[in-house]
Amino acid sequence: MNLISTPNHNPTSPLSPNHHRELEAIVGESGIYACRDIDPIDQNRIFQSITAETPVNSIIYPNNQAELAAVIAYAKQHQLGILPCGNRSKLRWGGLVKNVNLVVSTQRLNQLIEHAVGDLTVTIEAGMSFTQLQQILAETGQFLALDPAYSENATIGGIIATGDTGSLRQRYRGVRDQLLGVSFVRSDGKIAKAGGRVVKNVAGYDLMKLLTGSYGTLGIISQITLRVYPVSPASQTVLLTGNSTEIATAKQTLLSSALTPVAVDLLSPQLMEKLNQSSEMGLIVRFQSLPESVEQQASRLLEVGEKLGLKGERYTQDDDRLWQQLKQLIWQPDESPKIICKIGVTPTEAVATLNECQALGFIHAGVGLGVLRWETVHPEHLLKLRNWCNNKGGFLSILDAPPDFKQQLEVWGYNGNALDLMRRIKQQFDPQNLFSPHRFVGDI
Repeated sequence: MNLISTPNHNPTSPLSPNHHRELEAIVGESGIYACRDIDPIDQNRIFQSITAETPVNSIIYPNNQAELAAVIAYAKQHQLGILPCGNRSKLRWGGLVKNVNLVVSTQRLNQLIEHAVGDLTVTIEAGMSFTQLQQILAETGQFLALDPAYSENATIGGIIATGDTGSLRQRYRGVRDQLLGVSFVRSDGKIAKAGGRVVKNVAGYDLMKLLTGSYGTLGIISQITLRVYPVSPASQTVLLTGNSTEIATAKQTLLSSALTPVAVDLLSPQLMEKLNQSSEMGLIVRFQSLPESVEQQASRLLEVGEKLGLKGERYTQDDDRLWQQLKQLIWQPDESPKIICKIGVTPTEAVATLNECQALGFIHAGVGLGVLRWETVHPEHLLKLRNWCNNKGGFLSILDAPPDFKQQLEVWGYNGNALDLMRRIKQQFDPQNLFSPHRFVGDI
């Protein structure tokens, strides 16, 4: 098998022809590719997620859960490191992976297992894309209450593995709150299950929590059961713009009121400029409910803004387009990674933090979690912002950046006291360190 030749990538222990033949016997000839034979954008995503000396040159596409389990069992037997992925949209997130020999994609595990419409649950394979699932659910007037990055390509398994909720967390909470059951392949190739297919079944809940946001370091998610919600008959968005002090007051007034928004985000002045709005801070709020309720709540918030001297705009027919535009400005799916960071602060410090960061960015106002984006930024500036966030009860972690940038500073910036516990969990789930080594917190 020919090896891929890419800049700054020099495999030292590539997948041998014998391994290639034996893995091909598991997944079929069409289930294993040399990385040089896949789309160039996907090549870049793979090689920008690993260190230069990491010997990846093959990608495997199991066709079902049994093949996935057999591939992992083979990898364990032959001590082959694995980089799990779905459609690779978030593969560059986290630390640079080391000591892996092959990429394993769940892209072909994309079947609908069961949609219990009356129970408001759906069971799917992990490789189903977010867009495909939403289309299936829309046929019965339902939806999955997540708003992830790269939603056009992201798989449900990848969304869970990265804990990528989005702006809807204001109303529907995080990824783990949508998750009712999960099947995953352990590092020994065995299939394990947690939870179930009904809303009241909470068996294995802690296990589902562990897998959420684990970045593929504990196992490969293969099948998922999720709670879903009815689509609201009406939606409106209000955008308030003005001085950060008044924006902070409007935010606090809203969150303390009886209004029930599904999304409340603070937008940095730099992001507002990109929206062709102004160079001041923004507060974007979405209401979804019965038409009368949506109309009343949006009008009430506009009144609050007017009393504070804020500029207010209401979006009705095109409010979804506005939210999609915001996502495009932050995530901008392209070949070359920019510097994208996830931050967290106490909600009361969110406005001050956006002013401090001087970046395209937003913070979910109710929880204090947000995302910042720069085209270029000096590592020292990020360290300064990390200290700021730490002092405000939060954190700053680098999601996406060029590999050489990630090698200049520690990606996760974790300063909590649970690192020893996390390492013990990793040892229990993956004692040979086969899954995504060095991608997670503390070089796990």
